[in-house]
Amino acid sequence: MNVRWVAFPLHPQTPAEGLTLEALFDIPTAAVDRLCARLSRTAAELGLAFGDRRKTFNSRLAQELGKWAEDRGRGDAFHRAAFGAYFARGLNLARLPVLLDLAASVQLPRDEARRVIEQRRYRAAVDRDWQKAAEKRVTAVPTFIYADRRLVGAQSYPALKQLVTGEPPAETSAQGLF
Repeated sequence: MNVRWVAFPLHPQTPAEGLTLEALFDIPTAAVDRLCARLSRTAAELGLAFGDRRKTFNSRLAQELGKWAEDRGRGDAFHRAAFGAYFARGLNLARLPVLLDLAASVQLPRDEARRVIEQRRYRAAVDRDWQKAAEKRVTAVPTFIYADRRLVGAQSYPALKQLVTGEPPAETSAQGLF
């Protein structure tokens, strides 16, 4: 079975320069510290890279570039690279140089990636995904949907297996990251 990536409007109002997590969630620094500590623990339990991320950035252009990467057969590699750039290294996915570096890192041509972004060739594809996410009542990422079942948040392999097979989980899955 293949995973199909669907873009989701994660804080689409975020400006290109990003927002601190305090500003995004309107909470004090101490609360952000607790949130980040919990996210780091969960990510470590699941074997996911997660850095000291203190800002959020607008990911719309990265989603559009991801759709192009999918059409070029490099979607999974691009999505993984974007995840690492954003969550592990805290890079701003709204910045053109970051996006071009991501494309190049998965063997996609920088010059074509630049044109895809500048011409917004995949705007409509992302708009369709955002509409699909709304229709499916997705409110957080990642959300895994299989048949009539769903899981929200980063999940362990046993939890994902249970989603697909419907068998009771052999272990308690980690709660969602976001």
